[in-house]
Amino acid sequence: MTVIRDAEVEGRRVHIRFDGHTVLQVSPHAMTPLRGEEVVDAAGGAVLPGLHDHHIHLLATARAQTSIDVSQGLEPLATAPSGTGWLRAVNGMDELDAATLDRVVPDRPVRVQHHSGAMWALNSVALLAVGAGNANEPGIERDDAGRPTGRLWRLDDWLGARIRDGAPDLASLGTQLSSFGITGVTDATPVIGAGAAEIFVAANLPQRIQFLAHDVPSVGTMGPLKVVIHDHALPGYDELREEVADARVLGRPVAVHCVTREALLLILAVLDEIGSVPGDRVEHAAVANAEATARLARLGVAVVTQPGFILDRGDRYLRDIPPDQLPDLYRYESLQAAGVTVVPSSDAPYGPIDPWAVMRAARDRRSTSGARVNMKEWVSAKMVLSGYLRPLEVLNAAPRRVRAGVPSDLVLLRLPLADALDEPHADLVARTWHAGARTL
Repeated sequence: MTVIRDAEVEGRRVHIRFDGHTVLQVSPHAMTPLRGEEVVDAAGGAVLPGLHDHHIHLLATARAQTSIDVSQGLEPLATAPSGTGWLRAVNGMDELDAATLDRVVPDRPVRVQHHSGAMWALNSVALLAVGAGNANEPGIERDDAGRPTGRLWRLDDWLGARIRDGAPDLASLGTQLSSFGITGVTDATPVIGAGAAEIFVAANLPQRIQFLAHDVPSVGTMGPLKVVIHDHALPGYDELREEVADARVLGRPVAVHCVTREALLLILAVLDEIGSVPGDRVEHAAVANAEATARLARLGVAVVTQPGFILDRGDRYLRDIPPDQLPDLYRYESLQAAGVTVVPSSDAPYGPIDPWAVMRAARDRRSTSGARVNMKEWVSAKMVLSGYLRPLEVLNAAPRRVRAGVPSDLVLLRLPLADALDEPHADLVARTWHAGARTL
């Protein structure tokens, strides 16, 4: 068991005792340590429930951390260590195709994931290696002559079955998440095969995991069913309606990937007909106009948003998004004001993984260049933190609190909470416990 002395909880100085399952006591009165009990001096630092990242791609994030970053250009590919094996890169730009990659690396297979995660670009050697020329997958983009351009849309599983990468380092990712104070995650990968499930079981991550996939690994719990509305090719109304209806037959709410305004309005039309159920959620809602905001509130559908994109991609948004859509970009304050449940997340590896950076991004609404992006949608760091404290399974429930009887997933900060939220930063996390065991 563990005792935390002199901690701040909800503005009060208290002492906390917990074991491997539950917080046993939260009291203003000093506690005499029991035999063998660990004692931690908080020195007035805040103790919070462990943070929850409500949308992350764990396997993709682990792989991205050992991939080449080409967000600033393709030079890192050209200067990669020599060899004949595959080169894997992430954060590719829109214009990538086989011809572009061939000019940089003509003699070994290369694949680059688009910054959105929706597309892979392969060079000619890679296209030959995976047999793209003879494949009939609809996601393989082709030129007028029927030749693959090198751009593969939403074909992660197809591509993964043809490339043997070895298992990603989920254990290191779990340690990193603990360093941010994260003790629970929702994995937003839509399909998790048997091999990937084995990786999750072997990793034994120090986080509670909710899965949005159809088949759920034994180490996690089943959440809403992920429904992907492809940005580059919207489904028909009847097709999407059938997919949502199938989820209802399984007794599951839906978690619908919606980036564009058109995608959001399409799923709202389907839910207007079928009806929403508790637990339905929209992932991203990147562009939501006033009409969509009102309908989300009426249907009781939660929004899982990613304020980190304002920081990470804000300059690109200001350059590429039509001016009439900018006021609707990554709403936060107006969604909440309308009565929509909004919770933050990272969407890592496609957005910043650090929740404290996400808090700053939601508050400041600044791009990397310092430009303001839809500033009227700012919310306080405290408001974003409250979203990270929502239960994984019930997003519209009250934020979790440190009190007797709750699971012993805890975070100790180096400062009182008000001071920490003045300038949120991951360095403020002093210790993290998952199920009573120290993970940081």
